[in-house]
Amino acid sequence: MGRPHDHRVPRNDDKAVVREVKQPAKLLEFVMHTLDGISRNKAKSILAHGGVTVDGQVRTHVDYPLDEGCVVSISRHVRPSSSRSPHFRIVYEDQWVIVVDKQQGVLSMPVGAGSLNMKTLLDRHFTETRQRCTAHVVHRLDARTSGLIVYAKSVEIQQQMIADWHATIIDRRYVAVVEGVMKEPQGRVESWLHDTDRMIVVSSPVDDGGKWAATEWELVEQAKQRALIYLHLLTGRKNQIRVHMADIGHPVVGDGKYGGQDDPGSRMCLHAFRLAFHHPVTGEPLYFETPIPRYFGTALHTRK
Repeated sequence: MGRPHDHRVPRNDDKAVVREVKQPAKLLEFVMHTLDGISRNKAKSILAHGGVTVDGQVRTHVDYPLDEGCVVSISRHVRPSSSRSPHFRIVYEDQWVIVVDKQQGVLSMPVGAGSLNMKTLLDRHFTETRQRCTAHVVHRLDARTSGLIVYAKSVEIQQQMIADWHATIIDRRYVAVVEGVMKEPQGRVESWLHDTDRMIVVSSPVDDGGKWAATEWELVEQAKQRALIYLHLLTGRKNQIRVHMADIGHPVVGDGKYGGQDDPGSRMCLHAFRLAFHHPVTGEPLYFETPIPRYFGTALHTRK
């Protein structure tokens, strides 16, 4: 079934070019063709900074498929952030929220003095760009997990998003390289999770007072000794994916804490590649995706 389209008459203004798609195409090529003469890198920059909408929804993925009848709006003057950090990349920002692609090794929130964390990094970005706001965590990623995460720019927006999280969130997906050969093309893991004094999350198949958690997974590619899978969180518990993959005998590659036997490099192979949510103020659905880290391909085909 095709996506519904906004068939309002496209019109241009001083800040955007609006076009209706006449035939199916990939988003990057469409942007380059529409802005005739623009370089591929410039087109990618416009996408990466939230400068393109499709039927009113922000789209950032270069290969996003456009159907005939889609209305695409392309901002003419998207200004990349002055922040240049090896620890994160700004994917989208407005006066209420900011979405970043976090690198592995960065905490979502401060833990102790001097810790490398996204809140401190974003607060520094806001100061450098003369914004009178601070970052407020809405959801978290493990320090060793890379990928998309959204922060609110005020306590009010933070509390609004947290209080109505299940209605706010549209989709959260991860990609991982896991150990072993998957016997099925897809599956679902359910258990009750709770913390222990050993700073580790344990899983129980029955209700033992922990928090119920559910994870769906889908096989993307099977190599000889490892698999690339997509994961969909039905709940958002601490270390949920890592624990659930260990539960079924397929721990995340590089995750020695939860049963991983090998560490092919300096990172754990878990990445939050898709994030979609309703904007807390406008109500508009926002969709974001990042590419699978190149290192995952190396890890997938590296033998133990």
